[in-house]
Amino acid sequence: MEGRQSRQQQRGDECGRSAGALPSQAVRLVSVAVTLAGPVAALPPPSGVDLVPVLTSTPFGAVGGQSVTHTILVSATGTGNATGVRLTFSTTVGLDGVAVSASQGHCSVVDTAAVVCELGVVDFPNADAAPPKVTITGTVKPGIPRGTLVQNLVKVASEPPDADVSNNAATNAYLIPGLGGSPTSRPDVARSSDRAGRRPGYLVPATAAVLALGALASFILFRRRSW
Repeated sequence: MEGRQSRQQQRGDECGRSAGALPSQAVRLVSVAVTLAGPVAALPPPSGVDLVPVLTSTPFGAVGGQSVTHTILVSATGTGNATGVRLTFSTTVGLDGVAVSASQGHCSVVDTAAVVCELGVVDFPNADAAPPKVTITGTVKPGIPRGTLVQNLVKVASEPPDADVSNNAATNAYLIPGLGGSPTSRPDVARSSDRAGRRPGYLVPATAAVLALGALASFILFRRRSW
């Protein structure tokens, strides 16, 4: 009896050790699986604010010697703030008497064709909030030839970059009314003038034929009267 009880107790101890080993083995298996799978990727942060400049030039199509006002609104999609916001304006035709003002930050006139504004931190609490505004005034340089391309360009940037940098520019463009150069310099006009200044070569033989026919008719009429 004592030998049987001893063997049963030994079997129970072995079962207990086996049962206790199962959780530790499962933990090791899970640990190995996690190691093979690699680190879990963190979820991307929210998209944040997307800066979108809006450019309005009044009057649009200003010619040399005419005053013009460029108004720039730094709008955005989404709510939050953008830091280190910089705005640059450039034009292909310079302005005389350039002046610039901004609703926040500070601006400087680089030259007659460029302006830079440091707007700093721009908050966009909701869609109804007034966006930052930059106003640039000046007079289009006089003596601009007709047909000259006038292109106005605005760019905004932030640090760190906003959610979508593909729409961080706005532009408008037009040609100074009229065509460049004098009319006589146009090839098609020159060819027209050449054609108008020449007499067609067929006029001389045509005149001779008319005279010959007239002489023949006179001869026939004379012969009839003779008969």
